[in-house]
Amino acid sequence: MTVTLTDSVKIGGLTLKNRLIMAPLQQYMGTPEGYATNHHIEFYGRRARHVALVVVESTAVSPNGRLFPSDIGIFTDRHVEPLRKITDAVHAQHTPVFVQLSHGGRKSSPEVTKRLIAPSAIAFDDNYGTPEALSLTDIESVVMEYRLAAKRSVQAGFDGIEIHAAHGFLIHQFMSPLSNKRTDAYGGAPENRARFLKEVLQAIREEVGRDYPVTVRISATDYAEGGLTPGDWAIMLKPLESGLDAIHVSTGGLVPVQPADVYTAYQLPHAAAIKPHFGIPVIAVGKIYTRSLADRILGDRLADMIAIGRPLIEDPDYAERLLMTRERQDDGERLTVLK
Repeated sequence: MTVTLTDSVKIGGLTLKNRLIMAPLQQYMGTPEGYATNHHIEFYGRRARHVALVVVESTAVSPNGRLFPSDIGIFTDRHVEPLRKITDAVHAQHTPVFVQLSHGGRKSSPEVTKRLIAPSAIAFDDNYGTPEALSLTDIESVVMEYRLAAKRSVQAGFDGIEIHAAHGFLIHQFMSPLSNKRTDAYGGAPENRARFLKEVLQAIREEVGRDYPVTVRISATDYAEGGLTPGDWAIMLKPLESGLDAIHVSTGGLVPVQPADVYTAYQLPHAAAIKPHFGIPVIAVGKIYTRSLADRILGDRLADMIAIGRPLIEDPDYAERLLMTRERQDDGERLTVLK
């Protein structure tokens, strides 16, 4: 049977009404303390009407892991109630909502971070500065921050969690040999570099149970020699698959290198390369903005779901038109994109 964008799909035990996801979109509208505001309530509630799932922007698990001075957090119990107002607004549209739990590591905002930390004392660039390498005690503390954030996520009414292991932030820093030069149990071999993610996932699962959806967002390539590839991620994530419910495939962010070209569906080949290794759904993202292209991706089983972001910033009703419209495109052009 041919799969299309309007077909239902499951993430764990959660059934989604279609296969269109609202990707996490940084709003830069949090308070100085990291609280969500009325802007977030209106923004997410307004865009939740037609997508199958909303993933709220990166939400800091630690005051020392905030990505921006104006991002939102979940690092105290006081953050729960503002976040609950977001989930209530999304649920009013009969749509589930996930929170993306993040820690910036060496890419935490210098303006609000009192202690810059990372797997190894390697700077992202001069603006961020050189981080302090995490001790084993530090690692335990950060894992506990993720555990507490997971507990608060449930209290805030989120239907699932996306672990942010992409875009050069702390978990990604552990995973990549470009940023992880440790010689202990958290560095070196792929299984060691994946240990921090494994412990974070275990801590989250101990809080939320196995039936609560937990996904991971990754950067499939570092766009740099010696960096991660889809094959590397397959090796590191496969042992964790039993604890995950989907893989959201993005790219880049670990080093100050941009892709050579950003074209329609430019990240799709990485999702397609990862998908055959796993039995759980794979989410593709990156300039997939037409119904015909989305259906082709799903029909060819290059991915199981499509995430969109920027069009929803500009047009809150974009998802409705995308789901209702079957556009005509040149097949030859689409085939070139999908090779």
